[in-house]
Amino acid sequence: MAVKVISPGLSTSVQDLGRPGFYHLGIPEGGGMDRFATRIANLLVGNAPGAAVLEATFLGPELEFTQATIVAVTGGELPPKVNGEERPTWESFAVKAGDRLSFGYLKSGARAYIAMSGGIDVPVVLGSRSTYVLGALGGFEGRVLKAGDEIPLGESTGRPGLSLPAALRGTVTSPAELRMLPGIYWHRITEASGERFFEDTWKVAPEADRIGYRFRGGTPLDFMPRQQPFGAGSDPSNIVDACYPYGSVQVPSGTEPIVLHRDAVSGGGYMMLGVVISADMDAIAQLQPHTPARFVPVTLEQALQARADRKAALMRAENSLIA
Repeated sequence: MAVKVISPGLSTSVQDLGRPGFYHLGIPEGGGMDRFATRIANLLVGNAPGAAVLEATFLGPELEFTQATIVAVTGGELPPKVNGEERPTWESFAVKAGDRLSFGYLKSGARAYIAMSGGIDVPVVLGSRSTYVLGALGGFEGRVLKAGDEIPLGESTGRPGLSLPAALRGTVTSPAELRMLPGIYWHRITEASGERFFEDTWKVAPEADRIGYRFRGGTPLDFMPRQQPFGAGSDPSNIVDACYPYGSVQVPSGTEPIVLHRDAVSGGGYMMLGVVISADMDAIAQLQPHTPARFVPVTLEQALQARADRKAALMRAENSLIA
């Protein structure tokens, strides 16, 4: 069975839960930017949590089905329509051969996840079907979808009418609160500057994609005096090249923080103020440009507790669909 792409939307790609284990070689983990929405979309249509889905950013695709299957749309509130008739999000629904799936205007969030029963059956590359566009790796020919593509699907095993209760879907506050663990380069800025960084309200810049999210509108950082290290650039935010952890917060020239996301490079020469904790990375994936956000300092113990809480919330959601 195949799904025909009539219109690809703005940026639609095949994603799963990523390809961990190759970051030291410069290949990022990748996968769905909102992992919670990716997993739930799959469970709604009877797939394993890590099956391949479509990730649509801001504008959904238009698809035509050649066989009957089950579909679910999660993540950002991008209303699905079957032959022009709206269907609910976070709920599985049936489509027949010849049906067309399209989408209304985005109501909230930034990315929607479109799961189809059987999963998207593109080749596995380095253990994953996810698309890494910068490396032309994985997914559908290593790129975002375009009109005329035919996406192969596995065998359908799902059923319609399965829904995740609204209370289990999670919410994003306004301004968004991004919990951050200060890092080993925190000493490079003044104490007053560090306090202002957490006090300020920032806004998501238009430069927000799978590689990273840029934020604007806060007070520029003040750096401590230093002697330029051998091998580092002259900008006060430069360091001798170091590894970049997933979620790390860079502030080039001290002006605009950048949170590295799923497709980020693995190292470079900018200091990192710290790392946004894993429990809040899904939330970043759903922030639209100009959305207000604040960085909130946490301890390692608080970060670990937040991770445990996030895992428990995911288990409650998954159990509600399996029961």
